[in-house]
Formats: sequence, C-alpha cells, structure tokens
Amino acid sequence: ALHESEASFQKAVIDLARLNGWIVAHFRPAQNSRGEWRTPVAADGKGFPDLVLVRERVLFRELKTDRGRLSQEQWSWIAQLGDAGADAGVWMPRDWDRIVEELS
Repeated sequence: ALHESEASFQKAVIDLARLNGWIVAHFRPAQNSRGEWRTPVAADGKGFPDLVLVRERVLFRELKTDRGRLSQEQWSWIAQLGDAGADAGVWMPRDWDRIVEELS
C-alpha cells in the first residue's frame, strides 16, 4: 500500500510541499545511548506537530499512518493551536487527495 510507514508518508508530504513552494520544518528524534528514541524538546514541546509548513499561510500538521493514534499531548497541541486561530490538523495517507489540494 502507498505510504505504509509514517516515514515514507512524511517524505512524500515534504517532497510535495517543497515542489509547491512551501518551506517545511520537522524536528527529528534522536537515538540515545540506550537505543531509545527521543525528540529533544523543552518546556511544553512534547507532542508538538510533526511538520510546520509555511508559504502564504502557516500549517501545523501531525502525520499518522491510517491506523495511527494521537497521544494526549498531540491532541492538546492540535486543539490549542486551532483554538488560537492556527491551521492545525492531522494528515493520514488516506487523506492524500486533500493533502495535494491543500498544498497546491
């Protein structure tokens, strides 16, 4: 299936965004000496959306596989960004047609 992993889906979204003139910020997790994956964040950063995309507007997007679930922190970020007037949401591979439309 198309974009079976979150990583391949994320790469496709970033590639599409760049083709359409967006700049994209993504903060990659790092593996520590114990083999655990951690995204280095401070303050209330846990759960911050995967991508920040900027062109004539700013989009905050969490990416999930079609079966992925948001953590409580991810839900909180999306909700509070939206409450503050930001364009925040979740994209999944099944949303591809909508993603293409939003980034065009």
